[in-house]
Amino acid sequence: MATSSMKSIPMAVPSFSMCHKLELLKEGKSKGQEDHEGLSYEFQEMLNSLPKERGWRTRYLYLFQGFWCQAKEIQAIMSFQKHFQCLPNDVVLATIPKSGTTWLKALTFTILNRHRFDPVSSGTNLHPLLTSNPHDLVPFFEYKLYANGDVPDLSGLASPRTFATHVPFGSLKDSIEKPGVKVVYLCRNPFDTFISSWHYINNIKSESVSPVLLDEAFDLYCRGVIGFGPFWEHMLGYWRESLKRPEKVLFLKYEDLKEDIETNLKKLSSFLGLPFTEEEERKGVVKAIADLCSFENLKKLEVNKSNKSIKNFENRFLFRKGEVSDWVNYLSPSQVERLSSLVDDKFGGSGLTFGLS
Repeated sequence: MATSSMKSIPMAVPSFSMCHKLELLKEGKSKGQEDHEGLSYEFQEMLNSLPKERGWRTRYLYLFQGFWCQAKEIQAIMSFQKHFQCLPNDVVLATIPKSGTTWLKALTFTILNRHRFDPVSSGTNLHPLLTSNPHDLVPFFEYKLYANGDVPDLSGLASPRTFATHVPFGSLKDSIEKPGVKVVYLCRNPFDTFISSWHYINNIKSESVSPVLLDEAFDLYCRGVIGFGPFWEHMLGYWRESLKRPEKVLFLKYEDLKEDIETNLKKLSSFLGLPFTEEEERKGVVKAIADLCSFENLKKLEVNKSNKSIKNFENRFLFRKGEVSDWVNYLSPSQVERLSSLVDDKFGGSGLTFGLS
């Protein structure tokens, strides 16, 4: 992980030419540079040194520490890397965007807090999931806690502290190396991840950024240019770590959860150190958690229809279909062939495979 970029840079008195550049930056705002608003001149100079590509939601994506992300995400990640101090019982949920993050947050929160908030009687005891979006219950490092370069006070959080991130493992590992910290990674097949990302981005993008057409988005995706991508490096980073240290990283597949949620809930709870007891299984706790956190149940809740939990994005856009193999309705035969070849090339020999039917 690069550390030199995290050093404090003293504020300098801007020269005339620097001021002129700042004026140009202000003028550029109307052309889609709202994503630079509030960033220091020094930070913007650092951005200008990074490779960049056309962004999906903002004007540009920047190649930072080997992955693509937006300007304000870089600002937040740098603050996180510099200031976050992990504790032995911390739990970190990791995904690449649109891989079932909201679902994983709901499941993990409910498992960890099931003795405090009984999922079996959730309808009568006002379970937090009924009134709060999962992103409010399990905050992102980069979108909430350290957003805008903030340094939060986490001392009052109950144990186990539970966080979430889209950051690739290579840029996360130094922050969570303390023994006892656990990472849960949820992986979705690259085909559905792409289609879900494309829909979501076009729903939440800035009005100053033109819509990303499917063909253009597909080409960017296959070149690895997507938030926190390349997707293959993101998935393989956590996959390999889960093979190396299974007690540290649990690797789950979205499609497996859809096919057999109860078996995977037992796997998740055991990994977290809170396995279900025989009494809980007889009582129906596992099924109750599955039902409470189901896509259908979360989507119909009022809090997930009208509120905003991630920046200024409406919660309703987090819930589209949640189906497996929806990609067949969008990708052409030539696109399927290209992405299939890419998946075979990048994942071949890794042991990580995807069921696409």
